Amino acid sequence: MDSYRIARQINQPIRSFFLFGPRGTGKSTWLKHVLPEAMYLDLLDASLFLELSRDPHRLEAIIGLLPERSWVVLDEIQKIPALMDEVHRLMEMKKWRFALCGSSARKLKRGGANLLAGRALTLSMEGFGVAELNEAFDLDHALSWGTLPLVHEEPEIAADILAAYVNTYLKEEIQAEGLIRNVRPFLRFLAIAGQINGQALNIRNISREAAVARNTVDTYFSILTDTLVGHILPAWRPGLKVREAAQPKFYWFDPGVARGAAGLLRDPMDRMWQGTSLETLVFQELRIYNETSRKHRPITYYRTPAGVEIDFIIETAVKISGKVPEVLAIEVKRSDRWQRQWAKHMLNLADTKNVRVKRMIGVYCGEKIYKFGDVEVYPFKDFVKALTAGDFY
Repeated sequence: MDSYRIARQINQPIRSFFLFGPRGTGKSTWLKHVLPEAMYLDLLDASLFLELSRDPHRLEAIIGLLPERSWVVLDEIQKIPALMDEVHRLMEMKKWRFALCGSSARKLKRGGANLLAGRALTLSMEGFGVAELNEAFDLDHALSWGTLPLVHEEPEIAADILAAYVNTYLKEEIQAEGLIRNVRPFLRFLAIAGQINGQALNIRNISREAAVARNTVDTYFSILTDTLVGHILPAWRPGLKVREAAQPKFYWFDPGVARGAAGLLRDPMDRMWQGTSLETLVFQELRIYNETSRKHRPITYYRTPAGVEIDFIIETAVKISGKVPEVLAIEVKRSDRWQRQWAKHMLNLADTKNVRVKRMIGVYCGEKIYKFGDVEVYPFKDFVKALTAGDFY
């Protein structure tokens, strides 16, 4: 199944929009599919890049005499932040609509670029989701190699593709954008970041292992999150217990890319790594649903000082005066058989007076849906189907 034939869940807006996402997730392919009539300008084209870098006002002359409400795609927009003022002017004066595509808003924001002050929507794109691949989705393959379109198209060389992806990312996103001065310590950090996928961040330990200062580690993680290849999962702190864990977790956007960053593409995956990969896929599906539904509910995890942990907490109603917060609790297990004791932490949370647990969901790799009292247990694909349908929130 070719990537361009796979219907993405993102709906094309009728007004100008930003489309951000990691490299290789199919942003350009999708734009060419949904806006075939648009003028397409790719800032990876060296001559175009040089021309517009020298004089952003030439954008109007390049576009020419398009009628009002015509679409113009500007790919890799982060490469020339100064273009944003010109885009803004042309939206107002010419009434043209722009699709502004890039792998990071970091350079735009840090360059003080005009982000159009709400005149353009902001969308994000991940790797393929379960609902997009449908029957072509293979959980075992996704756990090992992720869901990047290139990996999906050529699964037999997934390891080579992911190795090249990590190297290309370093070259194009880190070195070419000038985000770091010294590549070698960043390479050490990157391997460590791959190995701690899904773990709570201990900046002191990472600093020691990578042999860089703590503030440098913070900068490196901000680079990964700003360029959208990583996501911080905050700790939920509802004040139910004393000294609740505050350290966030870090997840790569794709389990295959995490494996590549860790340098484990040629090594077999153990059970623990597979479990983290499943959590990574669940986190990805939650982000996709937040994006496509436009609900953008906060996603966190919960852990007490005693080590009791719930993988994901989605706050479906915030705490207000006279009303406790309402949450959805999700526990993820890489097992073909669900064991009821895995729901213990969610049940304990549900017994707490200062929070209302609306739903308790277990996700596993078996084939049957179960309901043990108030605990609902779903195979991974069935969980995604219900999530996508809006059954949970």
